[in-house]
Amino acid sequence: MAARLAGLDWASLEAQLDERGYARTPPLLTDEECGALVGLYGEDRRFRSRVDMARYRFGVGEYQYFAAPLPGPVAALRTHAYPHLAAIANRWASALGASARYPAALPAFLRVCAKEGQTKPTPLLLRYKVGGYNCLHQDLYGAVAFPLQMTWALSRRGVDFEGGESLLVEQRPRAQSRGEVIALEQGEALIFPTNHRPVRGASGSHRVAMRHGVSRIHSGERYTLGVIFHDAA
Repeated sequence: MAARLAGLDWASLEAQLDERGYARTPPLLTDEECGALVGLYGEDRRFRSRVDMARYRFGVGEYQYFAAPLPGPVAALRTHAYPHLAAIANRWASALGASARYPAALPAFLRVCAKEGQTKPTPLLLRYKVGGYNCLHQDLYGAVAFPLQMTWALSRRGVDFEGGESLLVEQRPRAQSRGEVIALEQGEALIFPTNHRPVRGASGSHRVAMRHGVSRIHSGERYTLGVIFHDAA
């Protein structure tokens, strides 16, 4: 997994994040790996909590947060993607004049989270059935938040499900919001801001908030893996 992630064109992905507010990877997970991750959903011992989205008016569907220790593939994705994203996160912080800086390796960053009482792992599996959707939101769990996160498509579009596109909405200051619709294929990942990102303007970079969600599922069942890098309180 480390080699696969290192082999990505990170310069291109960074340029996409700067220009569009998101980046899409080529397929990195095999069909077998995606199926194995989906198969974990019914193993209760793997998870620390389950959320019924309708109960909290988050949408329609459910998701489960993995318990520690994370399954090997999930831990590998989180650990080996983090250093590439930390370099981008630090450049973004500088552009926005923020004092926060992110360590080069995930264990050091998780120690920062732990100092703020954030010790619960946040990677999660999400399941949507027909009619399911996810309202626009941000994944913030405490004082510490890493500015980028990833969603991995585990199901086959057009075979396992229809609909269920990833939604991103950029809330631009003094302007109307801008939306993006991204249809991921199995094994691909979407990289996007957790909270906000810098956008260059005439007088320098300014802060733009972003929210994400999932459109309605028209048929079948859709599974995704969410990789969030900060832990929860």
